[in-house]
Amino acid sequence: MKIKSAQFVISNQDVEKCPKNEIPEYAFIGRSNVGKSSLINMLTDKKSLAKTSGRPGKTQLINHFIINDSWYLVDLPGYGYARVSKSSKKTFQKFITAYFEKRKQLVSAFVLVDIRHKPQPIDLNFMAWLGEHMIPFSIIFTKADKLKPKAIENHIEDYKDILLESWEDMPNYFVTSSSKSIGKDDLLNYIESINTDFKD
Repeated sequence: MKIKSAQFVISNQDVEKCPKNEIPEYAFIGRSNVGKSSLINMLTDKKSLAKTSGRPGKTQLINHFIINDSWYLVDLPGYGYARVSKSSKKTFQKFITAYFEKRKQLVSAFVLVDIRHKPQPIDLNFMAWLGEHMIPFSIIFTKADKLKPKAIENHIEDYKDILLESWEDMPNYFVTSSSKSIGKDDLLNYIESINTDFKD
């Protein structure tokens, strides 16, 4: 898939105000500072579509972007948000949960994980929550340019060892780097294949 157009549509904290049409959408979520905004900008070839910041927790709303006039990319607030108040965290958690529970247009979530770190409980717990709620998702390992191939392989194996203790299969996953455009084609082609099935 080649992205020819990517435009901001709406930001809000109320799932009921999200777009009403039946266009398929894909939600991107991860811990603060995982590189979500950079990944979105890399995928869309737009340097400032999603706001990047040196301050984790910048995304604080449900952000819809229409891609190629045919599907939505949804940028969600991070979990484990840094430097925000406890009341803000509760608000985020509430509308993030509502989004995943109520949004019927959601085709798949993408859970972003920093490949440099060993499996973190907060990421594993969120994946388990998605599984319990029957929400399809893939893992996107970010910042792959920061590690050598063997280290990447080892860290993915760590995830497999843990996830396969309670899952029948390892969730679908992608290895990416925003600065090197690693994984871009694989990820976009995957979305395109789902969109094709969606139309059928």
